[in-house]
Amino acid sequence: MRVAAIDVGTNTLLLLIAERRSDGTLGAVVEAATITRLGEGVDRSRRFAPAAVARTCACLERYAQTVREYGARSVAVVGTSAMRDAGGGEEIRACVRSAFGVEARVLTGSEEARLTFRGGLSGIAGVEREEVAVFDVGGGSTEVVIGRNDSSAPMLRFSDSFDIGSVRLTERHVSHDPPTAAELDTIEAVATRAFARVAPIGPGRPPVGVAGTVTTLAAVALGLVPYRGAEVHGRTLQTEDLRRVVHDLSGMDRVTRETVAGMEVKRADVIVAGGLITLALLRHWGAHSLIVSDRGVRWGLAEELFANSIAPSSGGSPGAARP
Repeated sequence: MRVAAIDVGTNTLLLLIAERRSDGTLGAVVEAATITRLGEGVDRSRRFAPAAVARTCACLERYAQTVREYGARSVAVVGTSAMRDAGGGEEIRACVRSAFGVEARVLTGSEEARLTFRGGLSGIAGVEREEVAVFDVGGGSTEVVIGRNDSSAPMLRFSDSFDIGSVRLTERHVSHDPPTAAELDTIEAVATRAFARVAPIGPGRPPVGVAGTVTTLAAVALGLVPYRGAEVHGRTLQTEDLRRVVHDLSGMDRVTRETVAGMEVKRADVIVAGGLITLALLRHWGAHSLIVSDRGVRWGLAEELFANSIAPSSGGSPGAARP
């Protein structure tokens, strides 16, 4: 049996088609990530821009064709920060219905955090039974979760979603290219204040950083061209190396950043804000390193589909049906 999980993010539209391996682990059949910047201008206008909707709908149509080609039996489509914040979401929901024949599910911040935790730890050895912190710096929000991943229902000690992300803080606070020292200081201060209520973690296991901001910074630190998710997933990145990368990128204009080895071109304009958010959280925890995860919500969603054995039928749960 194959399932398909689609994560409609503020910055990136992600697809995972997965199947259960013989050893019980979840394996990717197809993965795709496309930066559609759905949340462009949402922080200011609270509505989706027509061009952003068009980009996202076109990508959904392409993903639906892939889902059909690979025979996924169950499909779930979820929206995160931008879908929570913006008016005009019915256009995206209509695109999802047209492409997949299912209803999009808009995650609450707590639901997003839970799926981030479960999915982000997928495929990382040695995280069972010990408490671990997981965070995801997205385009519109940042999720932080602390708990134990020792069962099908993770035990969480702390879980919260913060309305700070790489796109949101760039649009709010950056008007120069490269950003000025004052703009960088403002982003750092905003992130530091936001994370003041995050629970502390112990000095043992490093936190796990999930998704595009952290994987891009890791790829730049490694000079990884082309990007290979398997090469960064589970890798330890020292905070000092991360700080150096963010400092170097912050001194470049966007065009120069695009040429840096390991940089995802469409992320070049927001990566500095994402890096500063990441560093603020690591500083709050006093963490000297982090573990990089190439997984996240879509993997948690796929695990949920398998665990719940969602059957494709008209009376089933929203967001799960035969494509």
